[in-house]
Parts: sequence; C-alpha cells; structure tokens
Amino acid sequence: MFLTNLLRPRVWALTVSFIFIGVSNLWAITYGFVDQNNAYPNTGAFIVRDPATGQIFPICSGTLVTPTAFLTASHCTSYFTDELAVAGYTAYVSFDNPIPFGDLTTNRTRLIPVTQVITNPNYNQAQSDTGDIALLLLPDRSTRGISPAVLPTLNLLDQLAAKNGLASSVYTPVGYGLQNRVVGGGSPFFQDNNPIPRMYAFSGFNALNGTFLRLSQNASTGNGGTCFGDSGGPNFLNVNGVRTLVAITITGDSVCRSTNVDYRTDTVSARNFLGVYIPLP
Repeated sequence: MFLTNLLRPRVWALTVSFIFIGVSNLWAITYGFVDQNNAYPNTGAFIVRDPATGQIFPICSGTLVTPTAFLTASHCTSYFTDELAVAGYTAYVSFDNPIPFGDLTTNRTRLIPVTQVITNPNYNQAQSDTGDIALLLLPDRSTRGISPAVLPTLNLLDQLAAKNGLASSVYTPVGYGLQNRVVGGGSPFFQDNNPIPRMYAFSGFNALNGTFLRLSQNASTGNGGTCFGDSGGPNFLNVNGVRTLVAITITGDSVCRSTNVDYRTDTVSARNFLGVYIPLP
C-alpha cells in the first residue's frame, strides 16, 4: 500500500489534522474538469463530522450503486471504524456539488447519515491487493432522484481485453479533493479549493492484472487522473454505450502525474464481497 503522511494543506484545522495522518490513499482529480453540469450525480463524498465542533470533512469519494448502497474503499472505511468512530466522529455521504469543508454546514450541505459501515473482511492493510473495496449503507429513500451507477458483469475487462484489446480505451475517474499540482515560483503545492467541486478527468489505459486496472494520468500526454482526496471514487468506462463502473481508485504516485491504480469491480473476489449486500449483473 502506498503510504505518505501528507495533510490537506491550508484549510485543515489542527484539531482534525490527524484524519489524514497515516491515511495514504486519499486521492482527488487532477488535470480534469469541474462537473458544472452535474454529469456524474451518483458520485459523492464520504464525510465525517467532528463531535466537538460539528464541522464536516470529506475523507474519501465513492459511488451510489443501489438506492441504499455507496461503494468506496476499505482503507477508507477501516480508518473510520478503527480511528475516527472511536473518537466520536459520525459518518455521512453527500452528493452535493460543491461541498464546503471545515465549516458548520448542517444547513448548507445535504448530509445522508450512514447506517452501516461495511469493510471487506478480506481487506488487509499490509497487502494492498486484498479486498480494498467497501460499502456504506444508507437509509431507505434517502437518495431519491439519483440513479445508481451500473456495475460490470463478471470478468468484463478480461473479456474486453481478449476481444478487442484495451490499449485505446479511455476511462473517467470522478471525485472530490485536491486538484492540480502547481510547480514554479517556489515549492510545488496542490490546489485545494474550498468548497470542493466534484471533478472528472479522462485517463488512458496502462495495464491490467487480476486485481488492478492501472491508468495513465500523465498530463503531458493529454491525460488527467486522481490525487489526494479521491480514494474509493469511480473509474467509468463506456461499454456499448453504457457508463460502467469498472474500478475504484485506490492509490497512485505521490505527485499525481503518473499512474492511477484502481481496484477492479468485475473480479470474482470483488463480486463475492458485493454480492452479499447488493444485486449484481
């Protein structure tokens, strides 16, 4: 697992900065576009609320996959359960665009309370290829008006690779968080807008194995991708005209300019976990 101790700059209060210490895989969209037309309404943010101040802080991204199930990453949910929940933090999902953080936003942001946090029992932090896929369950009728994303059939990416190849395929990562890495005129830094817009980018195919889809996010070749703040967010592929959630963002390189590493949602292991809780195609 990719490990850093980067904190979200500028806006994080010291009292909550521990949220990002040791949470390595928090990524957001770089070299992409603000979702001004709400083209990806089923992509949302996994949010925690400070029990002392009431302030909210997005920690990861994710996608509505049924009216009551929000797909994200296990390293996000396990950190919440093991560290934040025991400190009194509560969990929410929001599909607002943009989402302010660090403020008292009860009346400004629609927060959907999480009724159950489900970390994959096969998740192993020491082995990043093991079970890094999770669900947040939401109340009935809390997501009315939002159409869930389409999940892939079993081994869809393998079948596409065998049939037509994936070399020219283009993917769309979506999420909330830090934007571009800015260089020149001093120390490099990441843009960090507040409120946080939902953003998307276009990424080219890099590689595929039994667990991960790797995507190019090299801006010099016309690609965008993911960075700190977007773990658990979707990577969509257009399959026969259907926007399909084929993988979720897990990690990447520390300067957010090379590779987006994504956990496939079409594998036997991913489907064995998801199928316990939601219907699958």
